Amino acid sequence: MSLSRYSTIVVAAVALGAALAALNTLAAYALVDWSEARSHALFIRAVLGGTVGRMLILLAAVAGAVVGLGLPRLPLVIALLAYYAAFLVLELAVVHRRHGARREAVS
Repeated sequence: MSLSRYSTIVVAAVALGAALAALNTLAAYALVDWSEARSHALFIRAVLGGTVGRMLILLAAVAGAVVGLGLPRLPLVIALLAYYAAFLVLELAVVHRRHGARREAVS
C-alpha cells in the first residue's frame, strides 16, 4: 500500500469519526430539546433511552466502517472519541445556558 493511499484512508477514517460524533451530538441535542417540555419521567426515559440507542448506532457504524469499508480502527476511534469529548463539552455548555436562561425567566 502506497503512502498516499494510506494517508487518504486515514483522512477518511478521521472524517468519518468526526461526522459520527457530530451527528451523535445533534441527535442528543434534539432529544433533550424535544423532551424538555415534557414530564420529568419522560425526559429521563428519552435521554437514557436515546443514549442507549445512539451508542448502538455508533457501534454499528464503527463496525461497518472497519469491517465493511476497511477503514483503519485506530484513527477512526481516536477521532470519534476526541470529537465526541469536544462536542459533549459544547453540548453541556449550550444546554446549561439554555436551562439557566429559562430558570431566570421563570424567577
